[in-house]
Parts: sequence; C-alpha cells; structure tokens
Amino acid sequence: MKVLVIGANGQVGKHLVAKIQDTSDIKAKAMIRKEEQVPYFEDLGAETVLTDLEKADIDEIAKAAEGTDAIVFTAGSGPKTGDDKTMLIDLDAAVKTIEAAKKAGVKRYIMVSSFDTTREEIQSVPSSFAPYVVAKHYADVWLRATDLDYTIVHPGGLTNDAATGKVQAAENVGRGEIPREDVASVLLATLQNDSTIGKEFQVVGGETTVDDAVKAL
Repeated sequence: MKVLVIGANGQVGKHLVAKIQDTSDIKAKAMIRKEEQVPYFEDLGAETVLTDLEKADIDEIAKAAEGTDAIVFTAGSGPKTGDDKTMLIDLDAAVKTIEAAKKAGVKRYIMVSSFDTTREEIQSVPSSFAPYVVAKHYADVWLRATDLDYTIVHPGGLTNDAATGKVQAAENVGRGEIPREDVASVLLATLQNDSTIGKEFQVVGGETTVDDAVKAL
C-alpha cells in the first residue's frame, strides 16, 4: 500500500511518514509545499510530491495522489493564523483533497479532524475558536456524504510529550490530551485495519495499546 500523507511536514505528519516507512508493507508519499523540505523525507526513504495545498486545484491534487492507495489528511492552518487561513486550509483544502481522491480513484481516505465537531460544540465554544470548529464540521460532513472508504479521527488536545503507545478510543470519550506521536500511531493502525472504514472516533491518552484500541472500535 502507498499512502499520500497530506500535511506531511506538520508535526503529526512527520511522525506518520516515519512510522509508515518503518513498516514492511506500507510506503509513504509525502505531499509538501517547499523544496527545502524534501531532504527530510528522502532520508526516510519516502517519495515526495511538491504541491501547495492552499493554491492547488483539484486536478493538481489528484495528480499528486496518482499511484497511491490511500490518503491521510493531517494538514491544518495552525493556531497562529487567522480565520481566512482556517477556511482555506481546514475547510476548502480538505474538501479539495476529498474531491481529488474521488477523481484519482483513491477509495481509502482518513481525515484528522477536531475532537468535537458537532453542532452543539459550534454553539458552545468561544467565538475565537468557532471558525475552526465550523471548518472541521463541514469538512467532516462533506466526507461523510461521499462513497469513499473513510475514517474520521478526532484527537484530543495535542501535545509534544513523549509517546506512550497507549490511548483511549471510542465514538465518545472524555476530553483529554494526546501526544502527537501517539496520534500518528493511531493513524497507522487505522490504515492497517479495514474494520475502521465508515467509522469516526475520538482518541485521547489512555491505558490500552494503540493496536488493541483501534481493533476494538
């Protein structure tokens, strides 16, 4: 299996590409924006494709996805950008990649979403955070409406703590934090378990190994 990792140069994306390259049966194709980012991924043995997610159209993203069997969307505008970037990356770019997957004939699609993207969450979060939740909400809605073999992963608060390899994952879990590296492990396990197709789940730090937690979904 070859996996197009969108947002590969992000913190979760880098962990995911490294973990994929450590497997014997999956290879990563890292979608990145800048030429200077290439050597990091080449050192891992990963293929790269230069594509500016914000500026690219659906056809360009579909071309980047050629030859892959799955897409993982880990891109995000980040907390230091404005509402404009939130809409362009977390909503529009997400939708473009979904449509590109369909155009390229890539059926498997895994979305890294926000912890809670329900209508209730939109109504209750501070106004400064609402655009982000709205963007993630409608990207999730768009993905659910497709016939792709999708999974939507809703991680808790992301940290740079050392990975524990243990999580709590279910349709609904209590709020909590999770190391970014553990999120990457969850994404890899999701790719390796077709039983996650058509499902979405929240995930935070816990007491169950990543493999067991994902298999139990």
